[in-house]
Amino acid sequence: MKNSMWDVVIIGGGASGLSAALVLGRSRRKVLVIDAQEARNQVTRSSHGFLTRDGISPGEFKQISVDQLKRYPNVVYRKDRAVDVKKEDSLFKVATEMGSDVLSKRVIFATGMKEELPDIRGLQEVYGTSVFPCPYCDGWERREEPLAIFGNEEWLMSYIKLICNWSQDVMIFTNGPAKITKEEKRELMERNIPLIETPIECLQSTDGRLEKVITATGDALERSGGFLMETGATQASRLPAKLGIGLGEMGEYHTQEGGESSVKGMYIIGDAKNTFSGLMKAASEGYEVGASINHELVLEEW
Repeated sequence: MKNSMWDVVIIGGGASGLSAALVLGRSRRKVLVIDAQEARNQVTRSSHGFLTRDGISPGEFKQISVDQLKRYPNVVYRKDRAVDVKKEDSLFKVATEMGSDVLSKRVIFATGMKEELPDIRGLQEVYGTSVFPCPYCDGWERREEPLAIFGNEEWLMSYIKLICNWSQDVMIFTNGPAKITKEEKRELMERNIPLIETPIECLQSTDGRLEKVITATGDALERSGGFLMETGATQASRLPAKLGIGLGEMGEYHTQEGGESSVKGMYIIGDAKNTFSGLMKAASEGYEVGASINHELVLEEW
């Protein structure tokens, strides 16, 4: 694949990248998908909210998507990692870890984010199995359970109100002095919502199922699940930054409407653009950018 030429190279093989590949493939475009296969949702046993695929495992969702792309001989899916991207005149040159150098008219970054979880002993064992970041993804499965909310962000009260939509039995663990007002603390007391500011010693679990939150004072508070406010998500790829694309307040790459970046011909979609998209939104963005790029190429060729 040395110096091979493509219409579009897609870096990242999640819902957004593969959706773009499908639309472009059906548009008779020559497409290469470069996928490092390190999706952030690999820790999750099931994905929710995607119509017709609610509850599917991330691995099965991925396999179905890749299998469907095989119908299109003009689309190539390759396990590899992009290590460098340069723009030379009107073309992009993408170098990969396995030694390939490919050229393309357009490039799409669908590289997503990666998690850097808070330093809480035992959190890695439960994350994605009984402790989650997104209640819309996993709240239904934890409904009416005794839940823990972990976090101390400035939007703590808003997050508490949101989680209470799924369960009224919640405890708040701020792992230090809570960054809320006296009035907000009083509001929690009136609703019998415990606020535990004592540092967390560890999370106790079995096979990924949260059982107890152990505090530094030795208290063992029983919880069967929980939600984490901040996962420490950062960009999985820094290649767009190398091309001059800046980051927003939430760590997302700056883009224009439709995902086009300030580098003409380079697009950023999915979590890399939004920090968190969910399967449905990510797939939708992939569809839209695929159609948009094909329209551009059609006009150029005309």
